Amino acid sequence: MTDTDVAPAVPAGTSKTTTSTRRRAWTVTALLVVFMMINFADKSVLGLAAEEIREDLGLTASAFGLASSAFFLLFSISGAAVGLLADRVRPKWLLLAMAVLWSVSQAPLAVGGGLAVLITSRVLLGAAEGPAFPVAQQATLSWFPNHRRNLPGALIVLGITLGVLVAAPVLTWVIQNHGWRSAVAAVALVGVVWALLWVRLGGEGPYATAPTRSGDVRSEGTSAADATTGPAPRRTPYRRILATRTWIGATAAYFGTYWVIAFALVWLPSYLQDALGYSSAGSTQVLMLVWGLGGVVVLGQAGLTGWLLRRGTASRWARGGLGGVLLLIGAAACLALPLAPAGAVTAVLLVAGFGLAGAMSSVAVTTVTELAPADRRGGALGIMNAVVTTAGLVAPTLIGHLVDTHGAEGYRYAVLITGAVLLLSGVAALTLIDPDRDARLLST
Repeated sequence: MTDTDVAPAVPAGTSKTTTSTRRRAWTVTALLVVFMMINFADKSVLGLAAEEIREDLGLTASAFGLASSAFFLLFSISGAAVGLLADRVRPKWLLLAMAVLWSVSQAPLAVGGGLAVLITSRVLLGAAEGPAFPVAQQATLSWFPNHRRNLPGALIVLGITLGVLVAAPVLTWVIQNHGWRSAVAAVALVGVVWALLWVRLGGEGPYATAPTRSGDVRSEGTSAADATTGPAPRRTPYRRILATRTWIGATAAYFGTYWVIAFALVWLPSYLQDALGYSSAGSTQVLMLVWGLGGVVVLGQAGLTGWLLRRGTASRWARGGLGGVLLLIGAAACLALPLAPAGAVTAVLLVAGFGLAGAMSSVAVTTVTELAPADRRGGALGIMNAVVTTAGLVAPTLIGHLVDTHGAEGYRYAVLITGAVLLLSGVAALTLIDPDRDARLLST
C-alpha cells in the first residue's frame, strides 16, 4: 500500500496523524476543485467560440445546438454506470481515467475536421466527463465527517464557477488570437497535466467505504477491525433510495440548476450578443458576473447551511429549504427578464436568474450523501447525475430550434422556459426534501 491508497481511520489522540490527514484532505480537495475547473473549461469552449465555429463550419443555430447537445448523448448513461462502479472501484482510478480520456477525445478536434468530428469529439468527451462531478464529490467527502462536508462539497461546486471564470477571458483571448481549435488543444493539455499530479497526490479518505477481507462493505466511520469481526451489514437496495421523496426532490431541484448551466455554457454568450446587443468583451464581463455570483452564492449557502445545522436546524430546512428559496428567486428573475427594459435592470435580472441557481448543485449532493448509506453513495449520486444532466441534452437543442424559428425572439422564449423549470425545481426542493425522515425509513 502506498501513501496514495485509502487513508486509515484516524486514531484518537494521535495529533501528528490527524494533522497529516487534514493536510492531505485539503490537498485532495484542492486537486478536485482544479479537476472541476478543467471539466467546465472543456464544456465552455463551444459556447465561447460559438460564432467562430458556426462561421468556420457553416452551421445553422439548430446544427450548432445539436452538436452541443451531442456532448450529453452518453453523458447521463456514463454518469450512472460509473457512479455504480464507484461503489466497487476506487474513485482515484476512475477520476484518473476520466481526465486522460477527456483529453484524448479532444485531440482530433484540435487538429482538424468538420461537423462529424465535432459531434464525435463531443460525444466521447461527454462520456468521459459524465461521472466527473459525483465521483469527485464522493472522493472529496470521503475525507470529512457529515457535519464538516458543506464547505468541501461547496468548493467542488465552486470549481465549476472558477473553471468558467478562468476559461472565459483566457479562452476568449486564445480564440481571438490563435483560433478556436487552439483553445480546444489548450484545455486538453491541461487535463493531461492534472492527471500526472493526481497519480501522485490523489486518493480517498478515512470516511470512504472500503472492502473488507471477507468481501463485505465497511460503513462510514467503522474501523477495519470491527468490520472484519462483526456481522455483515444489510445493504440497502438502490431502488429504495431512489424511491425516497428526498432523492426525488433533490434530483428535480438539481435538474433546474443543470438546465441553467447548459443554457449558460452553450447559448448565453450568443444571447448576450445577438439578442441583448453586448459586444464580445461586454458579453465576457456579464458571463463573469453570472459565474462570479454563482460562486459567492455556493460558498454563502455552504456557510449558512453549516451554521444552521450546528444550531440544530433540520437538514430539510438547512439544505432543502435554503436551496429551494434560491431557485424560486432565480425563477422570478428569469420570468421577469423578458419584460424588463433594456439596460441595467436587464443585466441585474439576468445575473440573478442565472447566478442564484448554482447553489443547488452542492445542496443536492450533500443531501443525497446524508441520505444514502456509505456503500450506496456512488450509485445514488451517479444515477442522480444521470437524470439531472438530461437537461444538457434537451436545453441546447431546444434553444437552437427556438433561435432558428424565431430569431432573436427565440431567446426570450428560452428564458421564460428556464424560469418555469426553476419554479418547478424550487417547489420540489421545498416540498420533498427531508433526509432525516427518509434516512429513518431506509434504516427500517
